[in-house]
Amino acid sequence: MRKTLTLILLSSALTWAQKPNYEQAAKFSPTKLRTLIFSTEVRPSWINHSDKFWYEYQTSSGKKWYLVDPNAKTKQPLFDNSDLARQITRIVKNPFDAQHLPIENLEFTEDERSIRFEVKSTKDTIKSKEELAKLKNKADSLKKKTFYLEYDLLTKQVKEINESLKVKPRPTWASYSPDTMKIFFAKNYNLYWMDRANFEKAIKDENDSTIVEHQITKDGVQYYAWGGDQYSTTTGGDEKEESKRKNVWISWSPDAKYFVLTRKDNRHLNPMWVINNVGGKRPTLETYKYQMPGETDSTEVELHLFNAETLTSKKIHVNAFKNQTVSIYTKNRDKSSYKGKLYINYWLGDEKEFYISRSSRDLKRIDIVAVGVDGSVRNVVSERSNVYLDIKKPYFVNNNTQFIHWSQRDGWGHFYLYQKDGTLIRQLTQGDYNTEDVTGYDPKTQTYTFTANGKETGEDPYYLHHYAQSLLGGEPKLLNKGNFDHQIMTSESGKYFVNNSSRVNTIPISDLYDNKGNLILKLEEADLSLLFAAGYKFPEPFKVKAGDGITDLYGVMYKPFDFDSTKTYPIIEYVYPGPQTEAVNKSFGRSMDRVDRLAQMGFIVITVGNRGGHPARSKWYHTYGYGNLRDYGLEDKKVTVEQLAARHKYIDINKVGITGHSGGGFMSTAAMLVYPDFFKVAVSAAGNHENNIYNRWWSERHHGVTEKVSAKGDTTFSYAIEKNTELAKNLKGKLLLATGDIDNNVHPANTIRMADALIKANKRFDIVLLPGQRHAFGNMTEYFFWKMADYFSEHLLGISKRDEVDIVEINKEIPLKR
Repeated sequence: MRKTLTLILLSSALTWAQKPNYEQAAKFSPTKLRTLIFSTEVRPSWINHSDKFWYEYQTSSGKKWYLVDPNAKTKQPLFDNSDLARQITRIVKNPFDAQHLPIENLEFTEDERSIRFEVKSTKDTIKSKEELAKLKNKADSLKKKTFYLEYDLLTKQVKEINESLKVKPRPTWASYSPDTMKIFFAKNYNLYWMDRANFEKAIKDENDSTIVEHQITKDGVQYYAWGGDQYSTTTGGDEKEESKRKNVWISWSPDAKYFVLTRKDNRHLNPMWVINNVGGKRPTLETYKYQMPGETDSTEVELHLFNAETLTSKKIHVNAFKNQTVSIYTKNRDKSSYKGKLYINYWLGDEKEFYISRSSRDLKRIDIVAVGVDGSVRNVVSERSNVYLDIKKPYFVNNNTQFIHWSQRDGWGHFYLYQKDGTLIRQLTQGDYNTEDVTGYDPKTQTYTFTANGKETGEDPYYLHHYAQSLLGGEPKLLNKGNFDHQIMTSESGKYFVNNSSRVNTIPISDLYDNKGNLILKLEEADLSLLFAAGYKFPEPFKVKAGDGITDLYGVMYKPFDFDSTKTYPIIEYVYPGPQTEAVNKSFGRSMDRVDRLAQMGFIVITVGNRGGHPARSKWYHTYGYGNLRDYGLEDKKVTVEQLAARHKYIDINKVGITGHSGGGFMSTAAMLVYPDFFKVAVSAAGNHENNIYNRWWSERHHGVTEKVSAKGDTTFSYAIEKNTELAKNLKGKLLLATGDIDNNVHPANTIRMADALIKANKRFDIVLLPGQRHAFGNMTEYFFWKMADYFSEHLLGISKRDEVDIVEINKEIPLKR
């Protein structure tokens, strides 16, 4: 009798523990989180290129604006919210209060005596002439009036000002000469310019027939254009598309005598297509150029230098490798890059030469090259490797006589100091850690600052820190101590930086430091009070060993907020294999859909890195998957679950799910096919299941492409990679595939071919097609979440709402329309 009673109780407890908690997951939807999580970082708006800045920060008490002067070590409200609300209410005639100030587009005047901003009202006003001219339906001639206001920081008075004083957003197609008197753009695949007077006309009305344009080039055609996005242009029925003005990315010499750009003939590239079935009255065919790995590339990138006075050009021959990539380095933005509010794009270099990177197609050879305005070309630094290389822009110091170069030549990302002529002076940083970006330089002390990770012992090696070091070398000085991930934003002078720090299990804090590591001001601590009140609990970081038993892997475990350690839970891995990143959060964030919220259904959800993943570790770690881009990370995902299940009895090792998007969609399906007896359920979204039909740049870079040179000197490339479809016969568990039908990144053919292979292997599986959605699923993301939740609930918990027609968790958040 006692045994029977015990079995009944155990069965009852097991059933209760395995019931999916739809209500708990719904409490943390994106809509709900917007009212539970407010500001989590300070983003400084530096004022007129100075060290002073303002920022806005929101808590459960509303939004506030602050002015910070680092030199004076002061932080003060930019205005009194209550007083400003009263003044705005009088002018706009809509009621506002201190907690609800709808201020937009705030900016300081050049004299810093006033701030200007916009406030929207409920008052109807007639649209502008330009807006009316574009209307298809004349009934839409009204809009809500936006008031343009100015607040005097001394008198603390608000007044409405004429909208003509507002600095209007500049057209995205405009590229300015250094004196801003000529504006360059692309049109009909060629290069054009107009003067400032005609540009002002175009700002008012782009279709003004009196605008005078001057054509520079004559031979541009579609896919062999001088400007505009000629590579990925889609054609979906807009016959006037080619005649629209488009951006052309040109880089200027400091003396404004020259500018440079690249051009490539992509006409030979085969097109790709998607059909938008729900975008209009008729389904629309979209055509775009898309090069797949291993395909023949018959043309090379051209580098053209233009004389700014004569507007004539010459082609500069920089070819060194077959199908090479050429990137023009541009100057870092600073005060000298602007004329008023207009940004001028200068090349990196001086009046006599500029710098480019030149990379072989297999990315095993990369050069930094100096190109002279006389057409001369000199190699400055060469990097060579048996696997693909990464490169960063050189950082010039000491009146441009030297530069700091980043390289992984010793197996880790480190800085090296070079003379301008390419002579190595010394290696600046060294050790088993990874440097990232140079953030500033003080010529007086010859000290530069930079970000790096993995240097501090006892910390997660992914946590980013800020350091300072002399150009003479020596041990870098840590500027922002603390066992957290630190994201920094540096003032233009490099004297100060705002430091936002947190872990996945801490409340974010924001502080102001100087470039010597001194704390200047404590700025903010995020308000998570409402989030915790709703039942939120921090996830738990963990560390395990990789499949080799040696390499440390770092992950995060997410539990149901009503977690009970006496019960058992299925475990789901959310995966993204990299190699450009890993889907493992290191700091507190808002994105909880795929981890925190999924766990609330009644699962343990984990994310963990894998060998071949994140680039911010050793070069060995990063390139572990080179040549094996399907299987390289799977063993580490499997052994992670095994180790965690051995540590924690609440993990059910017999109920393992896996999910991911894009590369994670590819990886989750691969896991089901390579380890079919271990992974039982997968939800795979937008996966690149056949990397031979994914884009050339990613596939060839991370998997590798073979370059062959014949006896005659002809160079060809070949590419071969294992595909998920080849293993379709291995499927044993439950698999849900999903794709957007107009995904022009990972083409729907990847998912369709996977389905085709599974059908031919006589396998049962499920598939979801999301109409009108591209790679990220857009406004169907929430729908997909609940489809995923249903699938895991049904096949790991034995219960779901798949039989219910309405997804009530979504419907509850949508206002009923009558």
